[in-house]
Amino acid sequence: MRVVPWSQIKSWHCIACGKCCKHYDVVLKFPEWLNIVKTFGINFTSPSISKFFLRRRTDGSCIFLYETRSRSFCSLQEHKPQACKLWPFKISDTPKFGNQYKATYFYRNRRLFVYVDSACHGLRFGEPSKEFSYSVLPEFVEIALGLQRRQFKTTALP
Repeated sequence: MRVVPWSQIKSWHCIACGKCCKHYDVVLKFPEWLNIVKTFGINFTSPSISKFFLRRRTDGSCIFLYETRSRSFCSLQEHKPQACKLWPFKISDTPKFGNQYKATYFYRNRRLFVYVDSACHGLRFGEPSKEFSYSVLPEFVEIALGLQRRQFKTTALP
């Protein structure tokens, strides 16, 4: 994973390629795990010594990935874990990946550090656009902080 500070991203839009659902393990918080188990059954998750994950198919893709000929979608939508809602963004209170000045993002007088996984195909690099800075990025931050659950700008809807 190669991350870059948010300030190097011109725009982001989910292009429904499914890469995030095919190449990354999704760690579940305990309430997310419990919700998925209650709704779908225990066989849709996988345990490790200290964590729970979304189960993967034999080809490595997420068990909830739904694919058409041209697009990929998450069939969880209403039960989607926070890690999935936030990908490709990494938002924290500390500069975990360096470049702290370029990664600094202020939200309601709170200093955060926002990074982006550069492997995402929906990224466009450059000076942040107004749409990205004032609409898309704040939605990711609100989801990360638990202020918002629904996604509008930060997902591809079927």
